[in-house]
Amino acid sequence: MAVHPIEERYGTPEMRAIWSERNRFACIVAAEVALAKAEAAHGMIPPEAAAEIGRHAPTASLERAKAIELEISHDMMAIVRAISEVSGDAGRWVHYGATSNDILDTATGLQLAQALNLIDKKLRILLRVLLKRADETKSLVCIGRTHGQHGVPTTYGLRFAIWASEIGRHIERLEQLRPRVVVGQMTGATGTQAALGPKAMEVQATMMEFLGIGSVDVSNQVISRDRYAEYFMFCANVATTLDKIGIEIRTLQRTEIGEVEEAFGARQVGSSTMPHKRNPIKSEQCCGLARIIRSAVEPALQNNTLWDERDLTNSSCERVLFPEASILTDHCLRLMATVLEGLAINRAAIRRNLAFLHGINMAESVMIELTRRGMNRQDSHERIRVASMQALVEEKPLADVLGRDSEVLRYCSGADIAALLNPDSYIGTSVSQVDRVVAKLTAFCI
Repeated sequence: MAVHPIEERYGTPEMRAIWSERNRFACIVAAEVALAKAEAAHGMIPPEAAAEIGRHAPTASLERAKAIELEISHDMMAIVRAISEVSGDAGRWVHYGATSNDILDTATGLQLAQALNLIDKKLRILLRVLLKRADETKSLVCIGRTHGQHGVPTTYGLRFAIWASEIGRHIERLEQLRPRVVVGQMTGATGTQAALGPKAMEVQATMMEFLGIGSVDVSNQVISRDRYAEYFMFCANVATTLDKIGIEIRTLQRTEIGEVEEAFGARQVGSSTMPHKRNPIKSEQCCGLARIIRSAVEPALQNNTLWDERDLTNSSCERVLFPEASILTDHCLRLMATVLEGLAINRAAIRRNLAFLHGINMAESVMIELTRRGMNRQDSHERIRVASMQALVEEKPLADVLGRDSEVLRYCSGADIAALLNPDSYIGTSVSQVDRVVAKLTAFCI
């Protein structure tokens, strides 16, 4: 029976598989095989022993290792014994010169490589969706809002492009952090490599080359957890972007705004008591799970403050953090791509909201033009501010109030004012900005 929601409700099969007990075991076995091969390459153990270990170690059983652990209460040593049992006489060389975290942290490096590959793929899929939506709505003018209040117009394309640009930076961040995070070590009990002898540094480098991951420059018994903290902060940063998108969708789907709506299935139920409801539940789910992903950052940072050459306080914590944050990040990326792909846009509601203040939100346009035509900018600002407040109080179009202002009419005719209050003519370089983002980021898409 499932205990944690990531076992059955949240997450993709691919990311769950990466952090599964069985894949963890396979990565540990791979690290032990690579160690034996590296030691043989540098003359530390017989080549035939390394070959035997390489041939038989993959047949070691997770179930056997767990049975041994019940007897000895040490998970890593249980795996070492399970591998040794299937390796015949060569089993005497398994784990030679290593301490537990040499293997465990190296296995984590392998899992992180797999997880980052999957997150990278999901980021690029989401980017493709955002760029498509940006391009198709680049001229769709809508009301802009600051402080929750109507401002000058923007476009839906610009909104999508801003989110796409953020995802593009996450892809860059992923590539930048990968060499710092995807690493392994073979440094021994306190980091001195004493058990491996004079060729220890070469053994470590060769071992990691066999595994296809980076090699630490220096370490104590464990890989410094600033590397892992960076991974969790990256996941939190990605989740926060998805949270940001989700909040905007939820806001724009409010009944009184109604500009967008999550796709809603023909037989989907919105409420157990209110049959009419069509709720943005997927966006809400992303926003909620982002809180859990961000919560991994604090313990991940504390995991770097271990006693001396190491203690064990990080271990239990990381058994929870790695699968939970990784699986939920991957889940939210997939979910938000689905939301944005199917997002319905209500153009009638957009036009209604754009005209809601009868031109008052276009006050900046008139102010700028008055200044351009000769009025002092500060005087222009104050005159238009007073007119805007009057229009709000009187609930009249701004054009009517300005049409009674002789000073304004000295610079702009009634026809000029009407043109300046047209929101479709006041979107600046929005379309060009979207085109630039699409051109820049399309190559990153899947």
